[in-house]
Amino acid sequence: MTDVRHGTRLRVEVIRFPEDAPRPGRWPYPVVALGNFDGLHRGHQKILDRVTRQARERHGTPLVMTFDPHPPRVLRPDKAPPLLMTTPQRIEALARAGIEGVALVRFDHELSRLDPDTFVRRVLVDWLGVSEVWVGGNFLFGRDRTGNFSLLRDLGQLYGFRAEKIDPVRYKDFVVSSTRVRRLITEGKVDEAGALLGHHYFIDGTVVPGAARGRQIGFPTANLATENELLPPHGVYATTLTVDDRIHAAVTNIGVRPTFEAQGQVSVETHLLDVNPDLYGARVRLAFVQRLRGEQAFPGVEALVRQIGDDVAAARSVFERFSL
Repeated sequence: MTDVRHGTRLRVEVIRFPEDAPRPGRWPYPVVALGNFDGLHRGHQKILDRVTRQARERHGTPLVMTFDPHPPRVLRPDKAPPLLMTTPQRIEALARAGIEGVALVRFDHELSRLDPDTFVRRVLVDWLGVSEVWVGGNFLFGRDRTGNFSLLRDLGQLYGFRAEKIDPVRYKDFVVSSTRVRRLITEGKVDEAGALLGHHYFIDGTVVPGAARGRQIGFPTANLATENELLPPHGVYATTLTVDDRIHAAVTNIGVRPTFEAQGQVSVETHLLDVNPDLYGARVRLAFVQRLRGEQAFPGVEALVRQIGDDVAAARSVFERFSL
């Protein structure tokens, strides 16, 4: 697969349960990180770092076993949170972290009804043939989430694999979690979310034609049709846009363009600060660095143009503190 950000080839094998039949010896000494890994925040990175180091020391294979779809989508779809990453983004990020294989377990009602012992035996032992399993301290599994780390460790002794846990990572006074990252993004605190993630929150998509109003007023924009579920709230952001392995400083507006339309659709429009390439049809990655202001309607185009000029200046000020 190709890493969109760096343009390098990443080698990672993906298998799926139950579609792909088990192949004993597929991976030597499998060292498995078990979890959802949405966002791949600092807590996830701590687990993955330990798994990759342990695999190297044992001449084994660093793996991740994760679920697709996200379990809440099946168990309580009306309350399921928007995901920070698409499945391809998750796999890409895991590959960048040094993971060599990803086991995607199809989560459905049948799987959710497996008791912890059956889940471990059927998926971890018979299918993956694990040698070690590493989890976060609050990982729960099996029917009604009745399995905890103590039970996983006992089952490991029964079935012949080692089970270990990694303590949570703390940031300031709280534990780093995907839930907290989502909350920060929905509040527009993308800089704080980035601190927990260890990287700026990003979305991927394709540049599509827009109304060309930005070009008409001197600030051409790339309009992004995104595949990600979670967008920051309406407003203006200092961002970066990555295309063809190049990272550009940019300013992005998310909103309904109230100066022009009374009831417009939500759009993501990005103005690059120093270049004006033709990006129509390009696959891009948009990363959010800092929120500049909320969305607002202006009395006319002249007032809007003045404000955009101020937004560009504010974004440049932000990027003076960051190296792209």
